[in-house]
Amino acid sequence: MPRLNYHHLYYFWRVARAGNLTRAAEALHVSQSALSTQIRQLEESFDTPLFTRAGRRLTLTEAGQRVLVLATDIFTRGEELESLLRRGIGGERQHLHIGMVSTMSRNFVDALMTPLLDDTGISFVLRAGSVGGLLDDLANHRLDVVLANINVAAGSDRPWQIQLLARQPVTIVGPPGGKPRSRFPRGYEKQRWLLPGPRSEMRAAFDGFCALHHFEPDIQAEVDDMAMLRLLARDSGSLAVLPQVVVRDEIEARALVEYLTIPGAYESFYAITVKRSFQPPALANLLAAAGLSGELGAAVSHGNETYTHGEIC
Repeated sequence: MPRLNYHHLYYFWRVARAGNLTRAAEALHVSQSALSTQIRQLEESFDTPLFTRAGRRLTLTEAGQRVLVLATDIFTRGEELESLLRRGIGGERQHLHIGMVSTMSRNFVDALMTPLLDDTGISFVLRAGSVGGLLDDLANHRLDVVLANINVAAGSDRPWQIQLLARQPVTIVGPPGGKPRSRFPRGYEKQRWLLPGPRSEMRAAFDGFCALHHFEPDIQAEVDDMAMLRLLARDSGSLAVLPQVVVRDEIEARALVEYLTIPGAYESFYAITVKRSFQPPALANLLAAAGLSGELGAAVSHGNETYTHGEIC
């Protein structure tokens, strides 16, 4: 068999990942006919069909699936090498590229970044964005890690490595002097509420808590962005449902007060990486130091109110 043509193999890899010859040709800025010709030459060199063709539709053969697995390993390592060379090898200073989902708590990220700020041998880029865009950059080695407050599904094409960094209790906060003296839900009936968006885990937990107590909140606003929810909670006089860490400064300044902690409700913070032959030591150290130290208990308390799962007050 003649020596493997990696250019042809790369074109096969791009078509197999795209699942469509037209999309792959557009992304590679080549004609469909040129792309098809190079894949056919690769099949001839293997003396094995890699795709079955039905009109414009391409489906991987069994051999094509095996070649795709090996090609993915080859070109993923190549992209990793390119990324490493672009950033520089050697020297004592390390540089990290960190993505954060834009809806995350700034207070949590600030605390996580503190060790990096204290280390003169490390510099970093911190970029906020949507989870989809950040994961695309992570897969293409433009980011070293993505910080997220939502879990993501891994797949064969994107085998994410996901580390749970922390679980923050979710609380009800409101203005000083307004906390009801009675146990929930008495005293909360005439309040207006600022809630996380309906698709968040926090909102699902709060909705379940309300259903357990046969309580229907008067919703003033639903907000996905934690920074905006924090500002509205501070300025509106309404009650808000959000993690303790988000309003840490307002609670310390007595601009807001915790009314109660919702049992079984947490916001989880994750670090998402991809499997790499080389991981920057600074990143490994950061994630090791930030790792979750232990599970939080099922019973939570605040002031004179303590709830356990299943208790109706």
